[in-house]
Amino acid sequence: MWYSAVGCIITLTLSLLVAPRAAEAQPRGTVPRIGYVGDTPGPYVDAFRQGLRERGYIEGETIAIEYRWQEGRHERLPDLVAELVQLRVDVLVPVGTQPSRAAKQATSTIPIVMAQVGDPVGSGLVTSLAKPGGNMTGVSVIGPDIGVNQLELLKQAVPGASRVAVLWNPTNPAAGAVWRELQRAAPGLGVLLHAVAVQQPEEFDSAFAALRAAQVDALHVLQDHLLFSHRTRIVDFAAQTRLPAIYMYREWADAGGLLAYGASLREVHRRAAELVDKILKGAKPADLPVEQVMRLHLVINLKTATALGLTFPPSILVLADEVIR
Repeated sequence: MWYSAVGCIITLTLSLLVAPRAAEAQPRGTVPRIGYVGDTPGPYVDAFRQGLRERGYIEGETIAIEYRWQEGRHERLPDLVAELVQLRVDVLVPVGTQPSRAAKQATSTIPIVMAQVGDPVGSGLVTSLAKPGGNMTGVSVIGPDIGVNQLELLKQAVPGASRVAVLWNPTNPAAGAVWRELQRAAPGLGVLLHAVAVQQPEEFDSAFAALRAAQVDALHVLQDHLLFSHRTRIVDFAAQTRLPAIYMYREWADAGGLLAYGASLREVHRRAAELVDKILKGAKPADLPVEQVMRLHLVINLKTATALGLTFPPSILVLADEVIR
């Protein structure tokens, strides 16, 4: 009886020592992991996190996010995505066309929710928006004709602009589609386009020199993650050279850009978080249509307009969703 009692005490003591560790370890195995690939941390990351919080996920507790940043080096994307694939994340979230291409090439099994892609069908990422097929879905911003709409707004704001520089990244297929649409539309708008390319961070100085030499009347910056990451530098250049300029996202106007016309980054990333939630709950990417953000926002920075000596006609001011004074 004495040995039996001691055995029970020892068994109970060991179970008390071991049980907390087992209970502690169990949730770790059930916490889903997201692999997030972008250029650099930005405001859209906070929107993505907020979208997850709205659906009950707490980063570091009920969900884990593995971040990888390309930092303007698109050649790093295959390795960054490969790291996340090797970690066996539950969902990949590539931000932009180039990261989405790298993700598609890296895996045909891990679900992919692309965010902020300009032309997913034209870029060959999905077969159609309604039926993406495979392991990829996501949120797309409006297609290549957005560039023409932006050029029209720029002409309204600066009617005398006949020579317009286009700053773009030719390695970005979505930007390439916009550039082709701009070339088709420019003659009808009475505009001569002058393209200046930037593919790497160290190319900005030479690009700015080319813009100065071109003696253009205005600047049109096509959306690209490299350019977006260096938006303050580009906006400062436009201010120094007194170039009226139009960009895509409101974050450009917040940085001092004259005009911004495009989708809301925050909306795009909140909706991406919603798709991630659906997949984690059992939905298949092939069954989830690619969502397209059709609501576009025009933001006008009147402070910048005043500094440039511009007076906007009422016809463009009434179109503005927001005016920064």
